[in-house]
Amino acid sequence: MVLDGAMGTMIQRHKLEEADFRGERFKNHPHPLKGNNDLLSITRPDIIKEIHRQYFAAGADIVETNTFGSTSVAQADYHLEDIVYDINFAGAKIAKGVADEFTKKEPHKPRFVAGSMGPTTKLASMSPDVNNPGYRAITFDQLVVAFKEQAKGLIDGGSDLLLIETITDTLNAKAALFAVQELFDETGKQIPIMVSGTITDASGRILSGQTTEAFLISVSHVPMLSIGLNCALGAAALRPYLQVLNEKAPFFVSAHPNAGLPNEFGQYDQGPDEMAAQIEEYLKEDLINIIGGCCGSTPDHIRKIAEVAGKYKPRLVGGINKSIVQWKT
Repeated sequence: MVLDGAMGTMIQRHKLEEADFRGERFKNHPHPLKGNNDLLSITRPDIIKEIHRQYFAAGADIVETNTFGSTSVAQADYHLEDIVYDINFAGAKIAKGVADEFTKKEPHKPRFVAGSMGPTTKLASMSPDVNNPGYRAITFDQLVVAFKEQAKGLIDGGSDLLLIETITDTLNAKAALFAVQELFDETGKQIPIMVSGTITDASGRILSGQTTEAFLISVSHVPMLSIGLNCALGAAALRPYLQVLNEKAPFFVSAHPNAGLPNEFGQYDQGPDEMAAQIEEYLKEDLINIIGGCCGSTPDHIRKIAEVAGKYKPRLVGGINKSIVQWKT
């Protein structure tokens, strides 16, 4: 299946100003809001809706909600902790509306919505103060509360899946998984969970120090639809770590790499053809089940990736779709 590409990259093309982020509802908010992309689901839903449409039109089967930073932890930077549920609900509702629109037009190719749950702005297992390594900026319990609130908004808004992504600290991911499971128990409703970590450099480890295999082991107690990797690295650099997941993971494997590495100006220069060619190597080796793009990727990238993916069969887990069986049980 094909996942969408970058939301932030597409939003930047609109060159939005402070007024766009404020809209009418936040016209008199006492703090700056420019740069709070998630808020656009409320103040400029037209832009977010059009971005989802472009990705579905390019061949995506799944789009991510515009909620990467929609926890109370992250929204505290803008003093908007009180509207976290509203942001998540709005983000999911917009995406689901577009997904239904495309599914109705093309019933042979149903479209889905993944509720995006980013890593927050604080780490639970590392200190932000080099002079006090025992200090923690946030607790596990605080993260559980934040992720649970986010997940509730995403599910109520119509998300088909939850994507806990861009994981740099496994303890944060564990808090998110705990929160989601707790919410499932309370509501009696379950939807599939995708988990995606981030290898931060050539050491092959996530920021909190775990290797790919250690990361997999740390979260595999939870029934998941898929586990994968995204962000930080381009497709070529991500390949050896996906090979580890392919060998070890009892779930489907996903990947949404960056469009190469950023240049000195923070921009991504890798074009659609080059990125698709690198991703084709994943497909030749049967490494993945779900593929998309992260930073720097656009509908043009996703279109090329979808074309390439259409030529190959998806990876099987031990010859059967074990992750579906595990999730259902």
